[in-house]
Amino acid sequence: MKDQFYRQTTLQVLERLHATPQGLLTTEAMERLQKNGPNELPQGKKVTLLQRIIAQFKDLMILILIVAAIVAAFAGELSDTIIILLVVVLNAAFGVFQETKAENAIDALQKMSTPTTRVRRDGQIAQLSSKELVIGDVILLEAGDIIPADVRFLKTQNVKVEEAALTGESVAVTKDEAVIDAESAALGDQHNMGFMNTSMTAGTAEAVVVATGKDTEVGKIAQMLNSAEPTVTPLQRNITHLSKILSVLVLAIAVIIFALGMLTKRETPLDMLLTAISLAVAAIPEGLPAIVTITLALGTQAMAKRHALIRKLQAVETLGATEIIASDKTGTLTKNQMTIEQLMLNGQVTAAPDFKIDADSPLTKAMILANDAERGSQKELLGDPTETALWQFYIDKGLDIDEFRQRYPRLNSWPFDSERKLMSVAVNDKQPTLYLKGAVDELLTRADRILDGEQVRELTDDDREQILKTNHYLAKQALRVLGYAYRPLTEKECQSTDPALVEQSLIFIGLSGMIDPPRPEVKAAIQEAKEAGIRPLMITGDHKTTARAIAERLGIIEPGDEAGAITGQELNALSDQELKDQVAQYSVYARVAPEHKVRIVKAWQSHDKVVAMTGDGVNDAPALKTADIGVGMGITGTEVSKNAADVVLADDNFATIIAAVKEGRKVFANIQKAIQYLLSANLGEVLTLLIMTMMNWSILAPVQILWINLVTDTFPAIALGVEPAEGDVMKHQPRGNQGSFLAHGVGFNIIYQGILEGLLTLGVYALGILYPVHQGSALIHADALTMAYITLGLIQLLHACNCKSLQGTIFKTGEFKNRYFNWAILSSTLLLAGTIFIPTLNPIFHTTELDLAQWGIVIAAGLLMVLIVEIVKAVQRHQKN
Repeated sequence: MKDQFYRQTTLQVLERLHATPQGLLTTEAMERLQKNGPNELPQGKKVTLLQRIIAQFKDLMILILIVAAIVAAFAGELSDTIIILLVVVLNAAFGVFQETKAENAIDALQKMSTPTTRVRRDGQIAQLSSKELVIGDVILLEAGDIIPADVRFLKTQNVKVEEAALTGESVAVTKDEAVIDAESAALGDQHNMGFMNTSMTAGTAEAVVVATGKDTEVGKIAQMLNSAEPTVTPLQRNITHLSKILSVLVLAIAVIIFALGMLTKRETPLDMLLTAISLAVAAIPEGLPAIVTITLALGTQAMAKRHALIRKLQAVETLGATEIIASDKTGTLTKNQMTIEQLMLNGQVTAAPDFKIDADSPLTKAMILANDAERGSQKELLGDPTETALWQFYIDKGLDIDEFRQRYPRLNSWPFDSERKLMSVAVNDKQPTLYLKGAVDELLTRADRILDGEQVRELTDDDREQILKTNHYLAKQALRVLGYAYRPLTEKECQSTDPALVEQSLIFIGLSGMIDPPRPEVKAAIQEAKEAGIRPLMITGDHKTTARAIAERLGIIEPGDEAGAITGQELNALSDQELKDQVAQYSVYARVAPEHKVRIVKAWQSHDKVVAMTGDGVNDAPALKTADIGVGMGITGTEVSKNAADVVLADDNFATIIAAVKEGRKVFANIQKAIQYLLSANLGEVLTLLIMTMMNWSILAPVQILWINLVTDTFPAIALGVEPAEGDVMKHQPRGNQGSFLAHGVGFNIIYQGILEGLLTLGVYALGILYPVHQGSALIHADALTMAYITLGLIQLLHACNCKSLQGTIFKTGEFKNRYFNWAILSSTLLLAGTIFIPTLNPIFHTTELDLAQWGIVIAAGLLMVLIVEIVKAVQRHQKN
């Protein structure tokens, strides 16, 4: 029933909690502490370093590589063993390094706790550790205090509380002790409640503790963080699926090769075993984990340059699969800086950029002087965002605020309160003069005159109607409207402590409308997201009207789309199944609580969508952790939200997310290119050996297979991972959860290209036998095997050029701008050719010297591979169009 305390009077609350305004007795407090435990947040299970290391070796591909290393060692190929194990260790080390700080969300929540609190115990005021607070304790709060538990206010004086981290409300909320008569009120609407870890920005208060520790609103968030299941990324699913396929194929191939060798009785069992093992090792793309890791790591560097800091490697690729981006409004879609947009003076509404200021006008004096903003040590503006916006408007217009204030010294002030909805000051303006700002309807009830040009005249009913119409017009645009008035004061009125005595017979001046405006670059980013098939959503703690207005400006929803927005209260009326069925109708979610955000994310995920969620507050942490990709804010974000996120935006900008999505798509495409290259090359090797064995021909030596695999797999494949993004990367639909590395024709390409590589290699071998250069069977077969060996290697290196684009032609401008790729091909070619041209290596690699005719056949086969693949890609492009 804690969530119903706002509906009860202060006496009813105290009675329900068995407490009094004088506080609890120490003995009673100790009993409650013993029963309910300390006022601290629940701790999540800690993952040890050893557990993280072990987790890195649970991946199936890694296990296959470890087995392959053992097999290679058994086969006497020590260098291959070392290389494979090095890949495994580096991959594990990188993963542990990236994830070490990933589970600190609860720790960050703990650190936010207030160390001490002033409490009434035994009728006396005592300073106690906030951990010792219990339900029923009466605490005293003042400006600057962090509220240490969930409380119901008993007495308040000009209290304002900053709740943005919990509710998403961008402006400090005014609090009082009045009962709220509502069946269900969102956290942001519970003006008589205070919540753990929010901060008092103004006023003083007495409050009674109604919930501590895990039972507070922040405690619920902590429990949600603990219970959130870690999501499996599309990349992890793809690698696991690919690993399973390769595992079965590798085992089957090794058995078939060995069995065929034994049936033909052309090799000894040991030789055939070594050949089968070598082929099995060759069939495994042992460079794949390293290539994936390096590609992701390079992706993190590229994203960091664009202000997106990646905390988990897999997040790079997951961003590319994103179908839904649910973004917080304040600070991400908007500037998080209230800004004057419209002003009304003399019955005319003027846009702020076009408004001509007059330093002597009552409007200027009211906006600047009826204001409690202050200058910080670095001359920055401090205070309520609404009031700093008024100053910033005049600063931007070139007015010296500090000099202006000195010209009109303050004589008295009457602070804002929730009943009057006004704030007034008396200043010395040749004579004592009252300037005030506040709610328009409240001003009009106290005004009887209006400033018309430089004249003051009676305020007519027509004037009132026009002012209220303008107020409604501005409010419909989700502008926060303030009215301004003034009047001369007598000396006696100036000294009064009762605002009612001075806030009467006012002269109405005009209105201002302000809003936290959208970031200028966000609208274009949202349009780009839509073109890329990504649906942007707005999830915010702000009111529905404000949220919808900003969403319309940004293009998230169409103007007048009433059905496109829903509030947290309306969400409460929907079951999980109803929300799942209806979630696609809404693009704006307003006035939401933390549990709503998690429900929204899960509802979209139930449709098998890849969901990215942005947030900066404590309230966003559970949703960030539940989403497929959590995006925290680097500037305004709490440590809790940053630690729960996979990506942190250094500039808190939605446009940066879209740039990161583009980078993520590039990373996936590059991994696809590397996989197509590696698997087609490995298939070519397997088919070559398989057919050679079936035809009872001489077969490539294990050392030749391993060398080709080592030289051609490593450098070119890694270089493919750093290919620049293709021009249409943001023009197609996101692949989502169902996107596979083998999708979009990649599986077909691997098969036909692998077969083509094998056939070309076998064709060169046949030509070497049919048209020999030397005499004698041994020399003829040695030449033919050498030609087949170098052809297989050369074809793979030239085929890497084909793989720079899955369907695009290599014959285009700038195709070879990737200098890493150019150096990779050159170095691999030299390493391969050295086994033939360096005489001392010939016996080690079982190679012979070839003449020009033989080299002509080898090079022709390599070029034929490029030509055939280019023809197939041209057909694919034609069919696609």
